[in-house]
Amino acid sequence: MSKMNTPHFDVIIIGAGSIGAPTAFFLAKSGLKTLVLDKFPSVGQGSSKRAIGGIRATHSDPAKIRLCLRSLEIFSSWKEVYGDDIDWFQGGYTFVAYREQEEKTLKNLLRKQKEFGLNIDWLDKKEFIKIVPDINPNGLIGGTFSPDDGSASPLLATHAFYRHATQLGAEFHFNEDVQEIIIANGRIIGVKTNASTYGTDVVINAAGPWAKHVSNLVNEETPVEPDSHEAAITESVSHFLNPMVVDIRPQPGSSNFYFYQHSTGQIIFCITPKPNIWGFNVEETSEFLPMVAKRMIEVMPRLKNIRVRRTWRGLYPMTPDGFPIIGWSNKTKGFLLAAGSCGQGFMLGPGMGELLQRFVSNELTKQDLEILPYVSPYRDFSGQELLK
Repeated sequence: MSKMNTPHFDVIIIGAGSIGAPTAFFLAKSGLKTLVLDKFPSVGQGSSKRAIGGIRATHSDPAKIRLCLRSLEIFSSWKEVYGDDIDWFQGGYTFVAYREQEEKTLKNLLRKQKEFGLNIDWLDKKEFIKIVPDINPNGLIGGTFSPDDGSASPLLATHAFYRHATQLGAEFHFNEDVQEIIIANGRIIGVKTNASTYGTDVVINAAGPWAKHVSNLVNEETPVEPDSHEAAITESVSHFLNPMVVDIRPQPGSSNFYFYQHSTGQIIFCITPKPNIWGFNVEETSEFLPMVAKRMIEVMPRLKNIRVRRTWRGLYPMTPDGFPIIGWSNKTKGFLLAAGSCGQGFMLGPGMGELLQRFVSNELTKQDLEILPYVSPYRDFSGQELLK
């Protein structure tokens, strides 16, 4: 590879989505010459634009709790600090319990969640109804409530990171598909696309559902498989619901479902399919709406007359245990994994972006080192995220 004719970057990110855009922003902010490559025509055109916008630190493991707590700080202060309205709304998250199984699961998680800084409490039936007045009270035991969680627009937020990254000097090259990662003596020295060749010392794999393919370019096995999830949005109605409502009871066809009211009045909702729907198919189905509508009306009868405007499907880049994969390759020097966000890339993105900048700059903190074993590319993947 000729250095004379090849532009050189400190870091090349593959993927301009929920992880790649904020990572580019933080890398450029730290003074690193950054290039983002994406095969799509503009920022956030892979899975990011299909996200429903929920942002929570309410997870079951320390790594995602800490990363998302930082994301919440960034999202909630973004308009004040950077001036962009990203539709941030701090409505909180509720996980509802109608059975003893869910009550036990949620209560068992509280100690660890509080230990790692999450603002969360168990609410009994009476307290829960105060937070979600329209919840079905029949059989309700209670649930958890984390008031600092919220929502924002994936399109507006991802574009805001992109715009500020470019202002700081980061380059974004769209319609460029990475064909080869160039290696010499076990170390990355460049990237070749369908359009050009670039020199670099570091490649960050932030390719979402396509992360496994990118890792294969350096003979790295990254266990990420795309899982298709369907979502929908209703007409706008007067505001009546603040928090996201999550029901983790498994039922035929789905292992959980969740919904919230957007700041503009629409109800946005999604299910986690069971069994998983593996593959890259993002065509809507006829099964989704009847299944999820029945579940939603059962939990909140008030929703029975609202009209659905649109449904769509997106891809969750899933790992075997439900936790993301973050860290250096131990096979190829300079290959940094930021993969397998399991449909939570939007909420993880800013916290992960800062962490990845610290990886590249060799500035990992004591707190980083505490959580890295949970997201290591070389963990055994035998655990399970309990609040997917």
